[in-house]
Amino acid sequence: MWDKVVECLEGYPERLAVAKILIKNGLSVRDGRIYCDEIMIPALRVSRAAGVDRRTVTQTVRMIEKDPELRVIFEGIRPAGTSLREIARHLNLGVVEITPVDAKTPGILARSASLIAEENISIRQAIVDDPELTPEPKLTLIAEKKIPGELIPRLLKVKGIAKVSVY
Repeated sequence: MWDKVVECLEGYPERLAVAKILIKNGLSVRDGRIYCDEIMIPALRVSRAAGVDRRTVTQTVRMIEKDPELRVIFEGIRPAGTSLREIARHLNLGVVEITPVDAKTPGILARSASLIAEENISIRQAIVDDPELTPEPKLTLIAEKKIPGELIPRLLKVKGIAKVSVY
């Protein structure tokens, strides 16, 4: 997906910045407007987040709607839902943040989740950063209770994991 966006907006770095903000925040483009699910988001707000002027956002939306492939992508984008990442500590949930050696290594999520399940701990949420959109993507697992420290060395043995942080 990201490769197609880059290809279509090549030569327009500011428009690419707008597209990145749209994707990162799950914002869709429909009927010349930007939406977060069904809530319309003003172009000015997107321009501030992207560090561009409002006209650049408007031009990006037009460009997206003119390209059939981009239009399909951006019409279908929706926010992923509520993230517990920032409030997990306040809810007494456990958080494991995993930094991969290579985010495209298969099995990191499955093996990590299995190790946590072996401790009889339920995972409430898994958040995976897209390696095409995030310079240092991470896997964040939010569990029903604190993660025991002795699980860290076992997680570090999983193929493809470079670093583990427990909160």
